[in-house]
Amino acid sequence: MSTETDVLVLGGSGADTIAYVPELPLPFADSYMVPAIETRAGQTGDFVALGTHALGLRTHHLDMLGDDHPGELIRALHRDRGVALTAVPLPGGTKRAVNLVGPDGLRLSLYDDSRSRAADRLPPETVAALAAVSRHAHVSITYPCAFALPALREAGLTISTDLHNWDGVNPYHEAFGYDADIVFVSATALAEPEVTMRQIVDRGRAQLVVATAGAAGALVLADGEVTHVPAVEPPGPVVDSNGAGDAFAAGFLFGWLGGEPLPRCGRYGAIAGAFACTVPAHRADFITREALLARAAELEAV
Repeated sequence: MSTETDVLVLGGSGADTIAYVPELPLPFADSYMVPAIETRAGQTGDFVALGTHALGLRTHHLDMLGDDHPGELIRALHRDRGVALTAVPLPGGTKRAVNLVGPDGLRLSLYDDSRSRAADRLPPETVAALAAVSRHAHVSITYPCAFALPALREAGLTISTDLHNWDGVNPYHEAFGYDADIVFVSATALAEPEVTMRQIVDRGRAQLVVATAGAAGALVLADGEVTHVPAVEPPGPVVDSNGAGDAFAAGFLFGWLGGEPLPRCGRYGAIAGAFACTVPAHRADFITREALLARAAELEAV
């Protein structure tokens, strides 16, 4: 198969309005004065696409966007960063969220659930055409990406997905988690992360399951064995955790698609995730290939 794209990212586009708050949870009050409220383009699919692109992987992003200001912000972000974007009309309007960010960088996200319609679909012919020239697909769990999974599989692509804060029970996530070769999931909502990781392998087709745990690092399940990936010291003050998981996935995929051993893939993910924590929420900056490899070399020399 002749390829022009290393990573085809499906879904996960949106715009966030970010408010920096004095603490989380935020006590009830009639009003607060906050340092800044900013709206910027970028949610999980955008971040993975821009992250893999910054690492030198040929990337194409496919999603549904509204004919509205948030949609224009997303189009402009991809255009300015040089990331190919195919935008299918979304009648309900571009997806958006409000993020409350505390002084320690932790966040609370409020997602607008009114934008999707049951009939929304990524056009099968568009999915098939892009899949035919791609090596790998990263599928966001946003509606309606699950309907594109059979076409990606038929095209022979390997597939990854991020289940985010799945609790191991919600059936919505199963279509993604059980049909992907690489599954990322946050350990935050899992009572027993290793049990859920093995459940994903036993019930699906995953070769690898990665459970990220922030400052505690990550767990990787492969060939029946679970190994720990240590966290990496961020290169600056931690100001926002938003996008750290997406950056981890981008860094891990960069290593995996390059044929690196799993410990190095995990380290690449940890380096990229740590960098993301130093980026203020109103910006969309991503570690470069050169910076990631330099930091990895430093760590390996210790």
